[in-house]
Amino acid sequence: MTELVTCTHLTKSYGKAEALRDVNLTIEPGHIIGLLGPNGSGKTTLIKLLNGLLQPTEGEILINGQKPGVDSKAVISYLPDKMYFADWMKVSDLMDFFADFYKDFDRVKAENMCQTLGISLNDKMKKLSKGNKEKVQLILVMSRQAQLYLLDEPIAGVDPAARDFILDTILNNYNEAGTVIISTHLIADIEKILDEVIFIQQGKILKHEWVDDLREESGKSIDGLFREMFHADAYEGGNENVR
Repeated sequence: MTELVTCTHLTKSYGKAEALRDVNLTIEPGHIIGLLGPNGSGKTTLIKLLNGLLQPTEGEILINGQKPGVDSKAVISYLPDKMYFADWMKVSDLMDFFADFYKDFDRVKAENMCQTLGISLNDKMKKLSKGNKEKVQLILVMSRQAQLYLLDEPIAGVDPAARDFILDTILNNYNEAGTVIISTHLIADIEKILDEVIFIQQGKILKHEWVDDLREESGKSIDGLFREMFHADAYEGGNENVR
């Protein structure tokens, strides 16, 4: 099977702080993968490197055998951890924006999901609740037929009902020939949809394994294993200098 993502001796430093250290990683298409680690462990840095928003200090990233650039951006659908749309924009404006930029954007799918949620295409972003803003952003990202979906903390800061919607949206709408990478430290909420997990701490990959294999080997849930591995560090914020 062709490797979708390859990271070789990948390192990213911010001054003296190392966000990632000598990361070696291969990812194949067709899976949902949890990128799991405490706050400040380097999850967001890795996702931004994969998306071409940051450049490695050392090492190499390949997406479909090519370095991140124009070609990779055409096959990556990215959900950042912060809202980036202007408040004055209507939902329909955002769909126009995605339709103009991405050939693989399925507008009918996006409109149907908004209708299901009771979100009008004429609604302005500034009038939507925080939860509905995040749902609109996720709908746009998941309405692409991408090869790689990079979702940075998609369930952080939303209520349990919204989390269920977000997870259902991810599970039912991604391109099954592609791969989804979900960055989070809220393991219990997402482990039911994961095929693989990558545990990361202080910029180093500790484990990259199949979920079922880890459960069988450890006799624990992924959330239980996460808590055991990271102890209090998982809830004390890790290295506050990196993300």
